[in-house]
Amino acid sequence: MEPVIFEERKTQIHRKGAEPFSISCNKSSLAGAVSQRACVFCGSRVVLYPIADALHLVHGPIGCAVYTWDIRGALSSGPELHRLSFSTDLREKDVIFGGEKKLYQALVELIDRHQPNAAFVYSTCIVGIIGDDLKAVCKKVEAEKGIPVIPVQSEGFKGNKREGYLAACEAMFQLVGTGDTSTISPLSVNILGDFNLAGEIWIIQDYLKRMGVDVVANITGDGRVADVRRAHGAALNLVQCSGATMDLAKMMQEKYGIPFIRVSYFGIEDMSDALYDVAKFFQDKDPEIMARTQELVREELTALYPKLQELRKDLEGKKAAIYVGGAFKAFSLIKSFRHLGMNVVMVGSQTGTEEDYQELAEITDEGTIIVDDTNPLELSAFIKEKDVDIFVGGVKERPIAFKLGVGFCDHNHERKEALEGFLGMYNFAKEVHATVTSPVWNFTPRRRKSPIAVNHAQEACLS
Repeated sequence: MEPVIFEERKTQIHRKGAEPFSISCNKSSLAGAVSQRACVFCGSRVVLYPIADALHLVHGPIGCAVYTWDIRGALSSGPELHRLSFSTDLREKDVIFGGEKKLYQALVELIDRHQPNAAFVYSTCIVGIIGDDLKAVCKKVEAEKGIPVIPVQSEGFKGNKREGYLAACEAMFQLVGTGDTSTISPLSVNILGDFNLAGEIWIIQDYLKRMGVDVVANITGDGRVADVRRAHGAALNLVQCSGATMDLAKMMQEKYGIPFIRVSYFGIEDMSDALYDVAKFFQDKDPEIMARTQELVREELTALYPKLQELRKDLEGKKAAIYVGGAFKAFSLIKSFRHLGMNVVMVGSQTGTEEDYQELAEITDEGTIIVDDTNPLELSAFIKEKDVDIFVGGVKERPIAFKLGVGFCDHNHERKEALEGFLGMYNFAKEVHATVTSPVWNFTPRRRKSPIAVNHAQEACLS
């Protein structure tokens, strides 16, 4: 089946081997194409949301707050104020007469009631249109209440999701540099771009602790305001989701001289490389750190490899499609599927850059479809064309897979299963195996071939 592609989107799709590499990306979504992307406001919300002891107030219509309520499966080891969703609930009267008074009253009431350590106030589309002075209201409340009250300039219409990431980084940067750093170890890092989905950041913290490295601030998974305020005292920034937090890493490098390295905690190679890169950075200060890291990786892989080999027996030769938010995750997923004997035949992201897609083209096989900022129509067509066995995506991609009778793995921020680290690789392999080998897909209209096949599937489901 030929994919249905709008003329204006053809430059955002590349088929490896059919043509020299070229792809158009990092631009506004095509109007009417029903992009899988989220808006600027959502981009800022997903980055800041896991700061658990802060108040998060959405200044806008109630729908914007509902849309992003508890948007990540970000766990907290302490306070859970971030899981509540607050809104000024702007109505028609506020659009006409302005919403600043309503915002001030909401902030005062919520700060008195919940005693947060800081407050983030998110601007939405309508606030940008009516021109409420968010900064002035935040400044007034900050002076009255004595905590940071930070405006997040995230009007939804002013760009794509990446603009929201930048707005979040600019908001957080107002906190950085305001805390005491006198007790911070010289072997210390900040973890940027990990959102502690299903407790993943605790896995990474454990690895770093075994290496002898302290974590100053989690930005933003299981985050705390006080930690962000002293983050400028760390020796190194580890940046995982580079689209979400690279801007903050660059700001901290420019102002405080803190270097950063890009890492990924998904898959065997990238997880190992991340730990070794940290060890190399600190080996001048601690000559034994590399030996401890090698022992850690050896222990983990000795336990992991036999389990993966067992699952691989049923997965060899199966085909996978990937569509995720940030491209860094796609790199690690391609390598992870190879460990399971599977082939990636389609890969794409919402916010990848030309450099990201160039790298994807270099590590994928001939014939692989690489796509930027796609939509359900294209994804459905690509999945049918390649006849994939599993689709990896998020909540918006799940219905596409299920309707087409394809196995699905949730690799987005709603998931409840930890997929980072060596433990996460095993969890990922188990989930892939369970969905790819499930007989339930034989019941879907596209897969149903004959009454005999359905009977066999029914027997398999009951057994």
